Amino acid sequence: MTEQNLPPVTVIGLGPMGAAMAETFLAKGHPTTVWNRTASKADPLVARGATPAATPEEALAANELVVISQTDYTAMYDSIGAATGALKGRVLVNLSSGTPDELREASVWAVENGAELLTGGIMTPPPGIGQPGAYVFYSGPEAVLNRHRGTLETLADATYVGADSGLSMLYYQAQLFLFWTTLVGYMQAVALVGSAGVSARTFLPYAAQTVADLAVDGPMGFLKIITEEIEAGAYPGELNSLHMQAVGSDHVAAASRAAGIDTGMPLALKDLFGRAVAAGHGAEGLGSLYEIIRRPAG
Repeated sequence: MTEQNLPPVTVIGLGPMGAAMAETFLAKGHPTTVWNRTASKADPLVARGATPAATPEEALAANELVVISQTDYTAMYDSIGAATGALKGRVLVNLSSGTPDELREASVWAVENGAELLTGGIMTPPPGIGQPGAYVFYSGPEAVLNRHRGTLETLADATYVGADSGLSMLYYQAQLFLFWTTLVGYMQAVALVGSAGVSARTFLPYAAQTVADLAVDGPMGFLKIITEEIEAGAYPGELNSLHMQAVGSDHVAAASRAAGIDTGMPLALKDLFGRAVAAGHGAEGLGSLYEIIRRPAG
C-alpha cells in the first residue's frame, strides 16, 4: 500500500472502458499497473503515473487485485496465454462481456489456476466511471467482493447479486435488453409519426411521459402492475384483453408497412401476441405474454 494507504491495482485491457477505469484509479491515488495487447495504448496512462507492464505475467505479478476490461472472455484467455502460473493468489475482476455460461466456466478456470474470480456487468458508459449513479452488478464469492469493495467502488457502486458467477451477466444483459428495446421502440415510434411529417422533437414529450408513467405507482404504472401479476401468476384481462391488444398490434404492423418504414419489430410483436392468443391467453391481460416468453412452444 501507499503512504495514503490505498491498495494497488492492475488493469488489463485499455480500450475506452479500461482506460477510464485506470484513469479513475490513478486520480483517486491507487498505484496502478496497466497492460494492453497494443502497448501504445498505455502511454497516456503512464504519463499520468501508471506503471506499464511489459507482459501479462508481469501485470499479474504486480498486484493481488487485477481488473480486466476486454472485448470478451476469449480475450482474457488469449491475453494471459501461458502466464497462468502467475494467477496463483490473484483476485481477477472481469468486467468484460460474455454469456452467463462463459462466466461460470471462467470461474472454474480461475480456481483451477489458484485465483479467485469476480464477474461484473458495468451499468454505465466509460464517461460515467467514477461518477455518481454508476454501478456494477457483481457475482461470485461475496467475501472476495467485500475484501476489495473499497477499491472497486472507486469505479462505481458495487451491487452484489449472488454467488453464481453467471448472475452478474444475466442482470447486465437483462438491463441492456430493456435499454435497447425501449430506445429502439422510441425510434420506431418516431419513424412512424415521422412518415406523416411529425418531427422527433414534437413527439418527444409524449414518448417521455409514456416511459415515465411506466415506472410510477397508479393505474399507468405498468412495471409494478406486471411485476405483481407475474409474481401471482394471474393476468386479469377484463378491461383490456390480450385479444384486443393483438388486433392493435396487427394495426401497428400494417401502419408501419404503409408508412414504408421497417416492419421487423412490429411484426415480431404481432407474432408474440398471436402466439399468446393461440396458446389460450386471449381473455387475459398483457402480462400473460410473460408465459409465452419464458416458455415458448417447442
